[in-house]
Amino acid sequence: MEGAVGFLTIGAILALLLTNRVTAVVALAGVPVLGALVLGFSLSEIGTFVGSGLGGVAGVTAMFVFAIVYFGVMRDAGMFDPVITRITALAGNAPTTVCVATTALACVAHLDGAGATTFLIAIPAMLPVFDRLGMSRLALATCVGLGAGVMNMLPWGGPTARAAATTGIDANDLWVPLIPAQAVGVVAALGCAWLIGRRERRRLAAQGDPVVIAAAGTAGTAGTSGAAGPGSAPGAGDPAAAPAPAADPDRTRPPKPLFWFNAALSVLLIGALMAGIAPPETLFMAGVVIALAVNHPGMKRQGERIEAHARGAMLMATTLLAAGSFLGILEGTGMIEHMATTAADLIPAGAAPALPLIVGLIGVPLSLLFGPDAYYFGVLPVLMGVGEQFGVDGVAIAQASLLGEETVGFPVSPLTGSFFLLVGLAQVDIGRHIRHMIGWSWLVSVVMLAFAVATGVIPLWAS
Repeated sequence: MEGAVGFLTIGAILALLLTNRVTAVVALAGVPVLGALVLGFSLSEIGTFVGSGLGGVAGVTAMFVFAIVYFGVMRDAGMFDPVITRITALAGNAPTTVCVATTALACVAHLDGAGATTFLIAIPAMLPVFDRLGMSRLALATCVGLGAGVMNMLPWGGPTARAAATTGIDANDLWVPLIPAQAVGVVAALGCAWLIGRRERRRLAAQGDPVVIAAAGTAGTAGTSGAAGPGSAPGAGDPAAAPAPAADPDRTRPPKPLFWFNAALSVLLIGALMAGIAPPETLFMAGVVIALAVNHPGMKRQGERIEAHARGAMLMATTLLAAGSFLGILEGTGMIEHMATTAADLIPAGAAPALPLIVGLIGVPLSLLFGPDAYYFGVLPVLMGVGEQFGVDGVAIAQASLLGEETVGFPVSPLTGSFFLLVGLAQVDIGRHIRHMIGWSWLVSVVMLAFAVATGVIPLWAS
């Protein structure tokens, strides 16, 4: 019963998000409560589950609020202007090059294996570039997600560490045979970014964007465009694709000499994040305090800067808290545990020898149903047990899982906190982001799986 209600709950949430029927807060906070009530849990018990879930996302929520204010202040102060100018110069105003550079930046930023850090570095750096060129923010979120996803297979990343704990195999031993497939995945991600950039170029050229026309060798003068129009390629008509309105420079720009102070502060902050010397929310809180005190002395000016970025921060903070409630209810009611068992039982006995291949093929869409803990600690052990009965190596099942489930699939999974950080920083609609990105993620995953099969890491059929 719990498994069926769990699948119905997640299915209803995904349907509501993908069809834009309600806001994410309503779907994530409301539907699980109904599911718990159907299972017979009291409001008091549900409240306990919600409290547990909220505790799990409190740090991420605090980090998001302070991070959005910090990067907002830095953007207002013009700290990203040289970066934008440099990237634009190297890319030649070409959307294809910008998208490839964005994915490459995400790959490098994700070397520490932390999705939150990657998004906090890549999105604020590239968002002004996309806005200046009139490119869709959906394309930005997808390009960053592809780079982060394909690098999430690193042994110090979450999925591989969890798989190692479940299988009893060292994380490095799981990962090393997959290095060639991961390298191919990086190339595939960059190729997808190039294709996304081509779509953006065609869309902007169809709108008569002078920057893109000039870059394509057509008559026109350099400039920027507005949001995409309806009926064009993915990202068209997205309000988030439009450049953000320019703030009053007299109020937001501190004296020019402060540029180097802001740059040094940001480098120190990002370095501290990657070194893990303190929780991210603590670091960003300290960064906001220093940035406001130095750039905008005085209570009135500081209040204005906080208010200027409060709307975006609070919208995503409420979404994160709703997601915490959702996860708390799923775990507390036992829905996740029963879903894992049910999913394993659905596999026909005759298909068991092909379990590694099946798992690899459906890894990305499985990320919409199971978060990393639920899959690697709940589903994977059951799948390994089924496989053992038919002589299927559990390590192969784990490695196949790492080619999609919460690796390339984590940037489209509403079951992870960093997913909400990605869509929140990029300011894109959750449902539209999932629809825009999931095909690209799945393609990269399948390419890696095909290479792993070709090199003998993943068996087609266990003998």
